[in-house]
Parts: sequence; structure tokens; C-alpha cells
Amino acid sequence: MAFTPLHDRVVVRRVEGEEKTAGGLIIPESAKEKPAEGEVVSVGAGARDEGGNRVAMDVKAGDRVMFGKWSGTEVTINGEELLIMKESDIMGIIA
Repeated sequence: MAFTPLHDRVVVRRVEGEEKTAGGLIIPESAKEKPAEGEVVSVGAGARDEGGNRVAMDVKAGDRVMFGKWSGTEVTINGEELLIMKESDIMGIIA
């Protein structure tokens, strides 16, 4: 099944966090926080401004992004857990 988000929405795949701390301690699965960064899987065409013109998206598929801890809605598409969020929930692109 192919999924394309509408308007200014973005589909993001979370990037797994570190398994160890800087000191070398292994973090158990139950203590890990969900990572607040991910890879953009697909983007919508963009929102429309008051004049009806399409506003281009700043992110594109393949970008690595940072987003808020509670951003987006978790969905499962083709057996993969993904997030759907508005572009405004993304704080920045990681270079």
C-alpha cells in the first residue's frame, strides 16, 4: 500500500536511539525514551496560503529531522511504525 500525506503533513520514520550511555552502560529497552529524530519518508504537496497558492515544503523525503517529543500521530503502514505530523512540528533538519 502506498501512502502519501496531504497538505503540509509529513511521514517520519523514527531513528533508533543509542544502546549505550557515554560511559558504556547498556540502556535496557524499558528505560529508553523514544527518539526525537527521524528520517522523512514522504511529504505532502504543501499547504495553501490565503490567496490559494501552494506553499512549498521545506523538508523532502530522505531528510533527517528533529521534532518535538510528543509530536505526530503514530501509525502502522505496511507493518512499519511511522509518525504523521505537520511540517510545523519539525524543529529542524539535521545536516
